[in-house]
Amino acid sequence: MGRLTDPLVLRRARLVPVEGPAPDHEVDVLVRDGRVAQIAPRIDAPSAAPIDLDGRWLIPGLWDQHVHLGQWVLRTARLDLGAVRSVAEACAAVRERLASTASAPVVAWGHRPATWSEQPTVAALDAVSDVVPIVLIAGDGHHGWLNTPALTILGLPPREGVVSEGEWFDTYPRLAEVGLGGDDSPAAYRLAMEQLARLGIVGVVDLEFGSPVDAWAERAAAGADLLRVRTGAYPDFLDDYLAAGLRTGTPMPGCGPRQTFSVLKIISDGSLNTGTAWCCDPYRSGAGGPGGADGSHGAANYGASNYGASNYGASNYTVAELDDLVSRAVRNGVEVSTHAIGDAAVAQALDVHERWSAAGSIEHAQLVRRADLPRMARLGLRASVQPAHLLDDRDPTEQNWPDRAGRCFALRWMLDAGVLLALGSDAPVADLDPWLAMAAAVHRSADERAPWHGEQALTVSEALAASVDGQGTVHVGMRGDLVALDDSPFVAGSADSAEQARHLRSMRSALTVIDGQVAHTSV
Repeated sequence: MGRLTDPLVLRRARLVPVEGPAPDHEVDVLVRDGRVAQIAPRIDAPSAAPIDLDGRWLIPGLWDQHVHLGQWVLRTARLDLGAVRSVAEACAAVRERLASTASAPVVAWGHRPATWSEQPTVAALDAVSDVVPIVLIAGDGHHGWLNTPALTILGLPPREGVVSEGEWFDTYPRLAEVGLGGDDSPAAYRLAMEQLARLGIVGVVDLEFGSPVDAWAERAAAGADLLRVRTGAYPDFLDDYLAAGLRTGTPMPGCGPRQTFSVLKIISDGSLNTGTAWCCDPYRSGAGGPGGADGSHGAANYGASNYGASNYGASNYTVAELDDLVSRAVRNGVEVSTHAIGDAAVAQALDVHERWSAAGSIEHAQLVRRADLPRMARLGLRASVQPAHLLDDRDPTEQNWPDRAGRCFALRWMLDAGVLLALGSDAPVADLDPWLAMAAAVHRSADERAPWHGEQALTVSEALAASVDGQGTVHVGMRGDLVALDDSPFVAGSADSAEQARHLRSMRSALTVIDGQVAHTSV
């Protein structure tokens, strides 16, 4: 399935110097057969549809390199608990939702209890309602806080606290089976894509949980094919993807070239907020799991000097299990994206990728040892990082990892080591907004406080370069994915990162072109 596109000429554009120089005057840009075919002060192309940009600023289309797109689609109808700061506040919000919806089941997203003085309990939600199912999904997606009716309907045993990590990942897909999933129809996907195109997004890497191999065929056939989508498969579905003959870069079954298979996604450790990110040193607060899945007491094999009874988080796989998964992917031409948040998990991931010469990425790379970054660069692995997470994780990090906060979201170290940066959101954990990600990378603060370890900040140019899928400054031969902005993303004459961040967060697309076709316009 291919797309026939008419030539398009964008007149009077100003090119943004994303990576490399740009002309200091307005130019015309011709897009033909899905590629930028010519850039010149004036292009005579009678057969091309003209759009006058009137001096607007042109960049390559933006990408979000880590999205759970189905969860983002569903989030729009879920109760938002991102602002609650205690068990009491969360319960009050749920009580208010029940009162306004005639006691319909409540599914919410966004609470982050790592720094709360009181931790979530089933009893607290039962006090709100012990009749109506209540499911509160954590803001990092790594646990669910449920009341007794929700535990019962999902077939889970009674407990005092939350459903976390592997048990939660196994449980989450059952929400749809019991009528708590929400609307993830092709029409809902299409609406979400239209909203993203207005931000200037042309593509996403979709790492949705439990995505069967034929899921995108139905969506694309029903019109949810506006954006480019690179899909990932988790280990439970790897055999299905391989049986369908899929390799990295091949179109998904029944889809056109915009929907392609991308990677095997492996979640090798947990998260900071659940205390399960696997670290080389113990959590200062005592949070974290009992140790590695291979019996190593956390990070003993990766440099911890005082392991034992302390908590280091945990690895989700033994080395043998990782070797089996990664070697199978490599043999079948599939890249590997390894979720690794703690520094021990990052070191383990690098070991496995190197052992099998596995191309791909380290997802999150939230806490790193500087000595590991030259190896990441040498292996050609992308650091797929979500800068907006640092805004939410700043305080939990200072509580749990106060002795290593300077090694968190170490974007400057990564660039200095030659690591290829690819920015994303991990939506719905953070908003699916590349301008927010760039602003966080540049300023590293969302409030009146000074930038958090500002020595790790990026420049605006660097943040842009990490957000356009390696396309650099608009040039001949690149994909015909372009975004026109009403204003330059740079603040002229200002070195103030807070002002630069505010400006970035205000940016929106005036024109989004994907594969040479207009996906959004207000021009």
